[in-house]
Amino acid sequence: MTSVDAPRRGRRQWRGVVEEYREWLPLLDGVPVVSLGEGGTPLVRSEWLSRVVDGEVWLKVEGDNPTGSFKDRGMTAAISAALRDNAEAVVCASTGNTSASMSAYAARAQLTPIVLVPHGRIAAGKMAQAVMHGASVIQVRGNFDDCLRLARELADGYPVSLVNSVNPIRLQGQKTAAFEVVDRLGGAPDVHVLPVGNAGNVSAYWLGYCEYAAAGMIDHRPQMWGFQAAGAAPLVSGVQVSHPDTVATAIRVGNPASWQLAVAAREESGGRIDAVSDEEIIAAQRELASRDGVFVEPASAAGAAGLVQLVARGEVRSGQQVVVTVTGHGLKDTDAALQGRQLVDRVVEPDLQAAAEAAGLR
Repeated sequence: MTSVDAPRRGRRQWRGVVEEYREWLPLLDGVPVVSLGEGGTPLVRSEWLSRVVDGEVWLKVEGDNPTGSFKDRGMTAAISAALRDNAEAVVCASTGNTSASMSAYAARAQLTPIVLVPHGRIAAGKMAQAVMHGASVIQVRGNFDDCLRLARELADGYPVSLVNSVNPIRLQGQKTAAFEVVDRLGGAPDVHVLPVGNAGNVSAYWLGYCEYAAAGMIDHRPQMWGFQAAGAAPLVSGVQVSHPDTVATAIRVGNPASWQLAVAAREESGGRIDAVSDEEIIAAQRELASRDGVFVEPASAAGAAGLVQLVARGEVRSGQQVVVTVTGHGLKDTDAALQGRQLVDRVVEPDLQAAAEAAGLR
């Protein structure tokens, strides 16, 4: 039997974002933590985007969180607080990822999860997660904004805790991603790029960078660049979208709950919020997968698509260090990834030469 050397045996396991950054989370002082070991996600250098922008581009791969999206960072905080407050149930409006995350953490805490989703407008992979974790899933004949309104009303009238990003504790958990970026790079990037839907995440990253700057942990704050889908871009137009429509279901939001916080992050950082088409999103999703080996759901590719768009317009200065957050794993929405594509290229007999020829080998 091979022995395990003492130094390896003694390595500390990642403890989840609350325990790793508890001194930066005063709202959770003394609160028992409901955790699945979220956070600690990798920064992966994108050789593709680095060449495109003529700089250094890193992907913050949030699909490596326990339920496959960045939502787990905020959910560990929100569910811990709900347990502290003696809630009987937790509720969220969701286009998918929030419901998956909330249901998992509620199961861990033995709280009842209630999910409100737009009727017929949620990716099957995300719905499967919520169902498997025991959620009560209620489809609403309306859009995400109708679901959020109902979730607020349930929380106001019943012993139920609302855990959407309107809950400030959610943003406290999510800001830890900015801390991780700085801790890994040794400083803040020049630009941080994110997809924007309900707008909580761009607000949370900005909060994290501002707190690190105030504490002297970084000597500058990055510009925040957010990208919405063209069919759901209220922050770009400045007008609420009554019927948002995009293949990127995770950012199909017409009236973002964190609208003002996102605008503040854009203005204070000297950043921007623009829109990209569904075609640009799908193209970026495929490039990330085939060039960098990072498979993300469509919404997660909006930031990369926006960066490519700005380079084509000559609006990205070369030599910059850029971080792009890709928010959720591609397995969340395989239907979108496989749209118009064949799963099998060829069918051959079990013969070496036939297989080699089919693979283009000589």
